[in-house]
Amino acid sequence: MTLGCLQPYDLAFVGEGRVAERDRVTFAVEVRKVAPHMSTMHAPPVTDLNDRARDVFRVVVESYLSTGAPIGSRTIAHLSGLNLSPASIRNVMQDLEELGLLAAPHTSAGRMPTEIGLRLFVDGMMHALEPSIEERAAIESRVQQAGPVEEALAATTAALSGLSACAGLVMVPKREFVLRQMSFVPLSADKALAVLVGGDGSVENRVVDLPPGVSVPALIEAGNYMTATLGGLTLAEARARIEREMAEERALVDSAARALIEQGLAVWSEDGNRRPVLIVRGQGRLIDAAAAADLERISDLLDDLEGKQEIARLLDSASAGDATRIFIGAENKLFSLSGSSVIAKPFRGLDGRVVGVVGVIGPTRLNYARVVPMVDFTAATLARLMG
Repeated sequence: MTLGCLQPYDLAFVGEGRVAERDRVTFAVEVRKVAPHMSTMHAPPVTDLNDRARDVFRVVVESYLSTGAPIGSRTIAHLSGLNLSPASIRNVMQDLEELGLLAAPHTSAGRMPTEIGLRLFVDGMMHALEPSIEERAAIESRVQQAGPVEEALAATTAALSGLSACAGLVMVPKREFVLRQMSFVPLSADKALAVLVGGDGSVENRVVDLPPGVSVPALIEAGNYMTATLGGLTLAEARARIEREMAEERALVDSAARALIEQGLAVWSEDGNRRPVLIVRGQGRLIDAAAAADLERISDLLDDLEGKQEIARLLDSASAGDATRIFIGAENKLFSLSGSSVIAKPFRGLDGRVVGVVGVIGPTRLNYARVVPMVDFTAATLARLMG
């Protein structure tokens, strides 16, 4: 496989074969380049590395992902089974360092992969681990036990965060609200709380100004009329029907109730700029995984996540296509300082349209082989929920 210039890529798992002794699924990887403006990292194609270089490189990366520490040539010689002397391994590591794939934290240390090296490993050498039965059950149970859609999304995101030891996140477009029930609760002489119950069980509240002369019976009448007449309609459909019936004078309510109905629907229609719903769970895990020197940068990242705009844009960019997207460190401006990675996967509804993106944020040395398929499975689970 030729990777070419290493920039953010889609990973599309296109084949699999079982390795029974390790219960491992090995995926062939199709690589598609996307968003070339997002990175300036370059590295040689993995096919340009000879067998010895690939073997040493794999050992260094897998050791780093497991321990977070650099590894030296003597340790590799003793533990790897490569049948190479420490001197030979040092020479290979030096070559890999000159290619920009490995780096030494200081002169006396061993080597660890650079972000370019991690990209090369993820795109061309990684063997993905199938989620265990317990992990799959944990994710599916959260979806099945939850109530409204947003509650299910939050529960599933929390489960993914716990299993991956990363911050979990999911973003879905705000769905068109379908009216099931509406009522008005008086707050004062000139204000009421409009309570809207959606078809998915979700509840939204708005404070509305009462037209002059609206009594408590009129509030009840307006709520009952809207529930009986407009149930099952979207807000846009409900407003169109009310306007049509009132124009034709077929609405069987008095003028005060009419004014209240119109105002109630107008409040939601004007608020109908449906921004995406972004749910982030397990942010504290980013702090747990950070080294002491990185805590300030992680704190800045958490502030950015709280604002949600940048991560929402990133996830939106990941919604194109079907493949799992992996952003490593400096490949994205949001994570260039914190040394974090994002794994994100879009999921689709029954009509084939993208209905959301699910993923995790973690350190660049996260266990990609385990987490990528876990995100992939979570996306498939949410696709069934949202379908």
